[in-house]
Amino acid sequence: MRYLVNSNTNPYYNMAFDEYVLEQLVLDEPLFYLWQNTPAVIVGLNQDASAEVNSDYLSEQGIALVRRVTGGGAVYHDLGNLNYTIVGRSADLERDYAGYTSYILHALQELGVDAELTGRNDILVQGCKVSGYAKRVYKDRLMVHGTLMYDVDLERLQMALTPSVSKLSSKGIASVRSRVANLCSYLPALSNVGELRAQLERILSRNYLDTEYVLSVNQLSDIALLAERKFSTPEWIYGRRLARRADGEGANHSFVVQHTSRLACGGVGIYLQIAEGVIVESRLTGDFIGNLSTSVIEDKLVGLRYRKEDLESFFHEIGYQHYFDGVSMEDLLKLFSVLGNGW
Repeated sequence: MRYLVNSNTNPYYNMAFDEYVLEQLVLDEPLFYLWQNTPAVIVGLNQDASAEVNSDYLSEQGIALVRRVTGGGAVYHDLGNLNYTIVGRSADLERDYAGYTSYILHALQELGVDAELTGRNDILVQGCKVSGYAKRVYKDRLMVHGTLMYDVDLERLQMALTPSVSKLSSKGIASVRSRVANLCSYLPALSNVGELRAQLERILSRNYLDTEYVLSVNQLSDIALLAERKFSTPEWIYGRRLARRADGEGANHSFVVQHTSRLACGGVGIYLQIAEGVIVESRLTGDFIGNLSTSVIEDKLVGLRYRKEDLESFFHEIGYQHYFDGVSMEDLLKLFSVLGNGW
């Protein structure tokens, strides 16, 4: 598998790097790269950042808040963490997704770690999470990226990912906290994260039989510009805010549908504002996983009549399975009902 070298540790740059490689590079075969971030909390594409982090702690500790282009839950990164990204063309998404995730699993096993894939998107060792991964589809391309906790500061991780009590009242979905562990406990032959990086690069490139993919100066400049103009902006980091209607619930036959549920794809929260039987505003939040961004759904829901049959027809038409992994139409319609438990 061909490889890129990315030595940049700026988290905003690295999120831009992922998107650029996925959407812009000409790829005839999969490639991978390993990378690290200075201290940062990376929230999932659909999450409400305020419900996921301790913003006061992040500010005090100089920990960056960053949003990525994939779903899933919030994670903490520091230089004791090694991240991986695999990108390639995909003719069979289900097969390729499993194949991409297995690359890392098999590499860890080759290093002597008794690792296993489990749950929606975790790699466990002896029941403890050492890696979480997520995916994104762009046209005929698939990206899988994730974390490898080698020697992460677990105390800072816990503090950074624990929202204050006042923030929890915002009705966001806080990610499920997992029992986590560092890989350094299972890799006594390695002295530091740099050695883990070198070993994984060697294994994944088949002892460097596969060649390096070198980006041009112009491509690197484009990535830096993307980091500046998109990924480091408050608009991207904090996401679209709801423009609450001033007339209030009940006025002009208006009401709000707002609740959360844990489905096969993860936690999903919905906010719908209905006026005269029509959806006038929508928002989806949570740590759920899917191939595509639900911003498309949010935009297209506006103007739709709020009726079960209309929603069912809409979800079939857009191919809802691409946005919510493993969710049935029945469960999706229950989520969108007034009480969240059926019509």
